[in-house]
Amino acid sequence: MIGAGLFLALPFALRAGSPFFLPLTAAIVIAIALVPVLEWLERRRVPAPLAALTCVLLFLVAANAALASIVVPAWGWLSILPERIDNIQSNVKPLIDFYANLESFVNKTIQDLASSRPIRPAETAAEAPPRSILELAATSAPAAFIEMFFAILVIFFFLSGWTRLRRKAITSRHSFGGAMATARVIQDVVDDTSAYLGTITAINVSLGLLVAGALWLIGMPTPLMWGGIVALLNYIPYLGPIFAAMLLALGGLMTYQDVWAALLPAGIMIALHLLEANLVTPLIVGRRLTINPILILISLSFWGWVWGTPGALLAVPLLIIIQTVLNAAGKPDIAGFLFEHGTLVAGGNPPPPRVNNNRQTPVDSPGPPV
Repeated sequence: MIGAGLFLALPFALRAGSPFFLPLTAAIVIAIALVPVLEWLERRRVPAPLAALTCVLLFLVAANAALASIVVPAWGWLSILPERIDNIQSNVKPLIDFYANLESFVNKTIQDLASSRPIRPAETAAEAPPRSILELAATSAPAAFIEMFFAILVIFFFLSGWTRLRRKAITSRHSFGGAMATARVIQDVVDDTSAYLGTITAINVSLGLLVAGALWLIGMPTPLMWGGIVALLNYIPYLGPIFAAMLLALGGLMTYQDVWAALLPAGIMIALHLLEANLVTPLIVGRRLTINPILILISLSFWGWVWGTPGALLAVPLLIIIQTVLNAAGKPDIAGFLFEHGTLVAGGNPPPPRVNNNRQTPVDSPGPPV
């Protein structure tokens, strides 16, 4: 009962403690993905602290370059959005006219329902929201900076002590089999996580560059920004490409005068994504990192509910880590445990015999000891 209570309370604890758990989890996932680079540097006789610092600097340079190529142009698009409202309305006017009758019917139905029930006054929030972007940045930037700095420190100290931590985890086992199992689990987690993130990153960057090149050919402004958005959102399976297509459709409506030309950027992105998702990714990733789509959807919904968009980005790497550990340690066998058909872990070793009067009797023996 205590275990069930802790299991049910864990999501709410993770959600309430997101300022601590989110940067910690993201830092651990990033550090595990950087372990192969760390080990490559250590094999070249680079000291562990210097190798860890090099990995952190490489990650920060890549992340800052990616964010700068996205955030700075996106800020320009947001600034001209009010000026392009008329262009968007003129592009979608045929669609609005087509559904005008349906809209009037829906409005009339809503008015009838509203007039038949008393209208309750809207509840006002106790605290007024920020009235400007500067006020929002002033209230949220310090917390975000502290979380980012905490995550960077966790990555550095995790990598700098990785070799010692792994050696201690293996040598602390009391049996040779336990030590080998621990070493195998650690290596599998590192290999699967780094292989997935490295492969998916290469695929997403290539997809983003292809989308940027195609948008440059059709005259779309800031193609590198759109390519970066496509590459970033492609880390979120299923939902990310949909959001990227919607953003490209909005950008096309802001840029072009014809509705079909405005939808062309989104069409190009969808076509390239279908080619990548159905041909390139299965061919490169292979069966080793293939995950059940139902598990991916469950992981996306869970971590997205707990931590929002960052949780959705971490959903698949966390699923790979959990799945790798369960495959190595054994999956829970709740039915076998309840009906005394085996141990709590499926595929585990049978319980040791019980010694009674210098004779060995199995624990699940139905009769009394002889």
